[in-house]
Amino acid sequence: MEITFVTGNKNKLKEVAKILGSNSSIVLKSRDIDLPEIQGSSEEISKHKCKQAAEMVKGPVIIEDTSLCYNAFNGLPGPYVKWFLKEMGPAGLAKMLDGFEDKSGYAMCTFSYSPGPGNEPVQFNGITNGSIVAPRGPTTFGWDPIFKPDGFDETYAEMTAETKNSISHRYRALVLLQEYLITLKE
Repeated sequence: MEITFVTGNKNKLKEVAKILGSNSSIVLKSRDIDLPEIQGSSEEISKHKCKQAAEMVKGPVIIEDTSLCYNAFNGLPGPYVKWFLKEMGPAGLAKMLDGFEDKSGYAMCTFSYSPGPGNEPVQFNGITNGSIVAPRGPTTFGWDPIFKPDGFDETYAEMTAETKNSISHRYRALVLLQEYLITLKE
C-alpha cells in the first residue's frame, strides 16, 4: 500500500518512516504541500488538512497534527505550538510557565488517514504525559528540548531516537494507524 505523508518537516518524515518501517507492506512517500490550517482542535485541524490533501494528491494520504499542551493553561498552546515555537523558541515556551506551580502537560499527536478524495478521514490519537522543563539537549527538532516524558529523566531531545520512538505521542498514534492499515488488507 502506497501512502503519501504530507509534510515539509524532514525530521517528522524520518521519524514516521522509521516507526512505520517495520511494516513492509506500507510504502511511504512524502510531499510538501502548504495546506491552510483552520483554527480549532488538533482533531479538527488534522481532519480538514487531510481532506484537502486527499483532493490534491488524488490518493491515500496521512496528515499529522502535533500539540504540546500545558495543564496550567487548560491544554494551550495545543495545536498552535508551532507558531509559539517559531516566535519564542524552546526557552520562551518553557518560560511561559514561570509563575505557575503546575509544569505538567502532554504531547499529543493526531494522524488522519484518507484513502482518497471524497472519503471521511479516520483519526488516530497518541498522548504522552510529561512536564515542561528548561531546554536541555539539541535544539534541532521543535520543542523536544523542553518536554520530559513521565518516568524519564531525559527530555525528548536528550533521548536516543530509538527510546523516543518507542514512547512518543507520535509512536502511539502511528501504532494505531498501522493496526488500522493492516485491517484494510485483510
